[in-house]
Amino acid sequence: MRIAIAGGGLGGLTLARVLHRYGIDAVVYEREASRSARQQGGSLDLHPESGQLALAEAGLADRFRSEARPEGEEHRIVDPTGRTLVHHEPQPGSLSGRPEIDRGVLRDLLLDSLPRDMVVWQRRLVAATPRPDGGWDLTFHCGHRASCDILVGADGARSVVRSLLTDVELSYVATLVELSIEDVDRRHPDLAELVGAGNLWCVGVNQILAAQRLGDGSLRVGISLRAADRPIDTYRSKRALLDMFAGWAPRLTALIEAGDSAPTPRLIETMPIGTRWTSRPGVTLIGDAAHLMPPVGEGANQAMLDGAELASRLAANPADPDAAIRAYEEGMFSRIHPVAAMSARVQAMMLSPTAAADIVRFFTAQPAEPSFAD
Repeated sequence: MRIAIAGGGLGGLTLARVLHRYGIDAVVYEREASRSARQQGGSLDLHPESGQLALAEAGLADRFRSEARPEGEEHRIVDPTGRTLVHHEPQPGSLSGRPEIDRGVLRDLLLDSLPRDMVVWQRRLVAATPRPDGGWDLTFHCGHRASCDILVGADGARSVVRSLLTDVELSYVATLVELSIEDVDRRHPDLAELVGAGNLWCVGVNQILAAQRLGDGSLRVGISLRAADRPIDTYRSKRALLDMFAGWAPRLTALIEAGDSAPTPRLIETMPIGTRWTSRPGVTLIGDAAHLMPPVGEGANQAMLDGAELASRLAANPADPDAAIRAYEEGMFSRIHPVAAMSARVQAMMLSPTAAADIVRFFTAQPAEPSFAD
């Protein structure tokens, strides 16, 4: 089998790693120029039943434990006055829950576990054409071409591969605006103390101001707002953001003022809950390409589990990869449906008029936090 994986994110790399452990060759085509071409985002809480399970299948559980930050599970929820509503502190040094790890560190861990020639950089897939004898001809933006027997779309929210299987439309559900604050302990000790070792959520009416500690000593600030008609460029101004949080405690809005660069907004889109497709020979999807959900803590975990499960299916049935793909898809559809429904409920709850009371009840029932860094 010549397997091509479009996308070198966490799901695609997990798939490649587990295939490699089974002795199955694959090539990952990644659009970025190198592993350091851009900042990879915030910190992730890896769940035992999904992300951590996938890393165990990849033979990387020990490496993960050596890099994880169990103290990052700390989270504090406050109201716009700064009054604490919930404060969860994990057991010191315990890795039994959902320890945090920076997305970039996790990606490097996976990359380092692969042969160097298994990932081809600067290859953004623009088209896949079925071959008469089966398989696919691949065309990349730079004019390069390749072919494969099996094509796996791990190419994210705007997946090119998805169009081979379904014409599902995405829905705009929220806006997320991000800022970063470098060297926070030295430059902004008051903000470092406010956020602590993990996550801070400041919950208002239809809006959340959140901050997250990363392992490199920086803070990642995220502002979640309801889907609106405002042009997205509105959110590139700190002044406009501060106006949206007028009346909030100054020690909270200081998280916006301290941002080291202009705010970066992006639209949060999702696929319809229960999305399925009719299986097609030689092609399938994992991660956001298969089941784009709100970023509330499940996306990366489910993408990695997708990769591990697909690899295991292909390894168990190398004589009939199409049957392996069908088995993977049926299992994935069943697993994802309740996860996607829960994620949608959490997203709606977070940006509701009664969000503070709703979130307190949610955390009282299950103290593991959603994450805007998903």
